[in-house]
Amino acid sequence: MKQILQNLKNGQTYVEDVPAPGSSAGTVLIQTLNTLISIGTEKMAVDFGRSSIIGKIRKQPDKVRMVLNKVKTDGIIATYESVQAKLEQPLPLGYCNVGIVLKSSNQHSFKVGERVASNGAHAEIVGVSPNLCCKIPDNVSDQQAAFTVMGAIALQGVRLARPTLGETFVVMGLGLVGLLTVQLLRASGCKVIAIDFDEKKLEQAAQYQAKTINAAKVSDVVQAILHANNGEECDGILMTLSTDKDEPIHNAAQVCRKRGRIILVGVTGLKLSRADFYEKEISFQVSCSYGPGRYDPVYEEKGNDYPKPFVRWTSQRNMQAFLDMVSLGKIVVDDLISHVFSVDEAAQAYELVAKGQTTLGVLLKFSESETKVSKSQTISYAVDLSKASAIQVGVIGVGNYAQRILLPYFKQQATKMHTVCSFGGVSAAHAAKKFGFRFSTSSAEEVITSSEINSVVVATRHNTHASYVLKCLEAGKHVFVEKPFALRLDEVDAIESYYARMLASKKTVPLLTVGFNRRFSPFSQKMKSLLDREPAPKTLIMTINAGFIPADHWTQDLEIGGGRLVGEACHFIDLARFFIGRKIINFSVNALPNKQLSQSDCATISLTFEDGSQATIHYLANGHKSFAKERIEVFCAGKILQLDNFRALKGYGWPGFKKMWSFTPDKGQKNLVEAFCKAVLGKEDAPIPLDEVIEVAKTTIQIGQSLC
Repeated sequence: MKQILQNLKNGQTYVEDVPAPGSSAGTVLIQTLNTLISIGTEKMAVDFGRSSIIGKIRKQPDKVRMVLNKVKTDGIIATYESVQAKLEQPLPLGYCNVGIVLKSSNQHSFKVGERVASNGAHAEIVGVSPNLCCKIPDNVSDQQAAFTVMGAIALQGVRLARPTLGETFVVMGLGLVGLLTVQLLRASGCKVIAIDFDEKKLEQAAQYQAKTINAAKVSDVVQAILHANNGEECDGILMTLSTDKDEPIHNAAQVCRKRGRIILVGVTGLKLSRADFYEKEISFQVSCSYGPGRYDPVYEEKGNDYPKPFVRWTSQRNMQAFLDMVSLGKIVVDDLISHVFSVDEAAQAYELVAKGQTTLGVLLKFSESETKVSKSQTISYAVDLSKASAIQVGVIGVGNYAQRILLPYFKQQATKMHTVCSFGGVSAAHAAKKFGFRFSTSSAEEVITSSEINSVVVATRHNTHASYVLKCLEAGKHVFVEKPFALRLDEVDAIESYYARMLASKKTVPLLTVGFNRRFSPFSQKMKSLLDREPAPKTLIMTINAGFIPADHWTQDLEIGGGRLVGEACHFIDLARFFIGRKIINFSVNALPNKQLSQSDCATISLTFEDGSQATIHYLANGHKSFAKERIEVFCAGKILQLDNFRALKGYGWPGFKKMWSFTPDKGQKNLVEAFCKAVLGKEDAPIPLDEVIEVAKTTIQIGQSLC
């Protein structure tokens, strides 16, 4: 199918053929009829992409600080590669979509064939959250409905302003959201003063019975506003502009009455004057997108709605309310359409937007004929695999880690890159071209059932790992799965039972390798060779400066990510198991309380091994970013080994060894991939013994359960 993407490196906007997205119980699948380009948000994205490196730095200073911190811990080369990989990722554009429902779960109220408005991207087929999707009234056209999300943004700003009949409001900035805000305020019985620099926009606002002020033609904006309101201060200001200057917020405070309201819907400089707000007790609030629920994973991804008695106006209800107002003729959008392009003319449309040659709505029209829309979930590419090895690789899940770390190393092994899968399709298409895959798809079944693929890389979210692993093993495929390979003990038991059955029947069993790469680091291998010389019990201290991750991130969700201890600390439980070389016979865990999480991400894990050795893992999210992420110390028989961030290893008291150093961190990913490929070819044993994989998984899960 066709989808509009942007290259963040150079700002190029292009139409790409990508696999149609997969469907699930948590999405509504929609065939697009038309979409609306957001002149504000999408123009900013295009401008950012087209700006130089210096320009990008100036526009995102927060990201610069993150990069500098990464340089301190990971080095320049690793940081550069990480930034480049991020910029190479294609950015799907668009969030104002109108289409026809192709597929919807029975639990949703949408029926196949219904017209709906959603926040879907500029693509022939989109999969959206049911809570960000609403039905279109019969008397509202497809083009009118394309303004739904824009209308919801404007409506949320108006709701926060709490207008009452007869009040006077100022609307600063008359883009699409600003002009819709003017109409919504007028429909609420308010007087409106509209400000902009564009005479055409002001003429449009005047048609909606707003008093207008051209900011380019007055010497004092504040006095002009007060004059337009008969010398009185205004009840509220809605800022729907886009600027980095501080002057607008100062002007807004100057014209706002005592205890008035200022709502920021757009973007402006926020160097506030305390005097402006203190003396008048002005309320200032930033409006978040379409309304309550936006950016909440529970609302968007899990589809859980907020109860109406407690949250009257959610994102979806705002969208529906706006459509109802269009249906009743209270809001007019037809005169906001300035251009209509076909999807194949998208580059031309975005060039118009980038040059600022349009000030109103630009629509993209998609094919209305169902037969012309490709619903294929798989796309083939002309790739020569004749010189590749006997390993045919399929990949399920191509996030940043897979594309930046795993796939380059698999490519280096001269494997046949057969099929790459991502649920949305875009990242799969990008990876296919970058790494030379024969097929890209949004269907994991295409990978699992392929008779040609003999090895599968699973790099999806944690809660899907065990299911994919078992399906691939039962299909007779070798599996390389990112950690953890399971979140529940019953999942571990199912995989363990599979191997028991296969071994009992004396059948050849596929290989299972978990992405515990740290034991394959040259530093870990050196430490292991030294430690194996000493039979005495050992004491390990691992200090992991894991860093803060918000409570709403998917890794913190026990059902999806398993929590950080199960999802990430498993790395270090495995590494301790590797260093000691004996079974774990006991564990304990103590965690700092965290009211935001059901399981803490700051904990101390203690492990005891068969030979009496002990390991203490301090997994901490409350440290400073400039400190090393991973420090490992081993005390044994009067000797010490100290490893910092897999870049520098020091030995104290070890004959013949003092230090080992690397310019960039080497956490063993390349060596692990190489070991997996050799094992698939029968040249080496399994990289990690199966009993250790099972042991570490069970220990990790039990540690996580002890905190719940």
